[in-house]
Amino acid sequence: MADNDKHNTDSTLVLPEEKDITPSSTASGKDKAGTETTAKHPSHAGLWIVVILTLLIAAGTAAAGYWFLWQKDSGQSALADEQSAQKAILGNLNDENAQLQRQLIELEKSKQALAGTVNSLTEKTESLQLQTEQLLSQLGEMEGRRPSDWLLAEADYLVRMAGRKVWLEQDTDTAVLLLENADQRLKELSDPSVIPVRGLIAQDIQTLRQVNRTDTVKLALTLSGFLSQVDALPLKTFTRPDENTGKEALSESVDDWKSNLAKVWHSIVDDFISVRRTDAPVAPMMTAEEMWLYKEQLKLQIMQAQSAAMSGEDNLYQQSVANAKALLNDKFDTDAPEINGALSTLDALGEANVQENLPEELSAMAPLQRLLESRVKAAYGKGEAAQ
Repeated sequence: MADNDKHNTDSTLVLPEEKDITPSSTASGKDKAGTETTAKHPSHAGLWIVVILTLLIAAGTAAAGYWFLWQKDSGQSALADEQSAQKAILGNLNDENAQLQRQLIELEKSKQALAGTVNSLTEKTESLQLQTEQLLSQLGEMEGRRPSDWLLAEADYLVRMAGRKVWLEQDTDTAVLLLENADQRLKELSDPSVIPVRGLIAQDIQTLRQVNRTDTVKLALTLSGFLSQVDALPLKTFTRPDENTGKEALSESVDDWKSNLAKVWHSIVDDFISVRRTDAPVAPMMTAEEMWLYKEQLKLQIMQAQSAAMSGEDNLYQQSVANAKALLNDKFDTDAPEINGALSTLDALGEANVQENLPEELSAMAPLQRLLESRVKAAYGKGEAAQ
């Protein structure tokens, strides 16, 4: 392209030669045309067009070269940035790879520890299986000698549980049910040697059914509710009579001046002399300390009755209820409906019997235990034969 431009430029710069205008030719021309002609000069417009085109081509070439170099530099910068990003990604991948390698090592260690634990558990399982086989063998020997001894052991357990229910929880109903189940186990033995024990169990059942069945918990709760109402009970206190009783009010009308004057006169005369008659002595008014003391004494008696009911002390319970009733009649206002209701409640509570007559021991417990021990010794060959 540069060679072509150069060729065009060289061809453009060649100017046509000027022809000499001689007088002879001028003269002859003048003669031919018959008029005087002016000499014509050649035009330079084509030359300037060629020059401008050359400059435009050179500028375009320079711009194309600059654009090419700029694109090349930009591509190299993008390539460098991409290479840096790839290096960063490669570094992250290396870090993740190293972390995965560490995790694999830890997992391998955990796998080895788990394998050791599994081996240990396998050994323990084999040991327990061996012990179980030995126990099953001994059990088979015991069952072969006397299989019904298990029923005897169950009966002994049920009798022991009945005793715990009686002495620890005072639950006679559950104890009777347990004794009945124990008697049913002994009945399934079909063994005449356990008949005396069954007779003792029947005796214990009858004894527990005759135990006092007063609901001491209900009594204690009733007393607790009564205790919370003591502060609201009215005491028997002295009430001062109204001194203004019998005095007539004065009228505001002017026309009633005579009656008002008579009322004032009678009021003045009555203040000089006052005579009142009473047949019974007037009790002194209670102080705040005395009222608090009487109520606290009543609370104390109620709490003593509550404690005696829970512990089964009937004498203390009856005495506490009687003391509370006496205190109500003596120090509290018996005309008030609250006091009458409290006295009725104490009368009902006093009729209850909280005495406990639980047996100290179950008569079937010791004989049944001896019978079971003798059977076990006989099953292992370490004692005398069962009776």
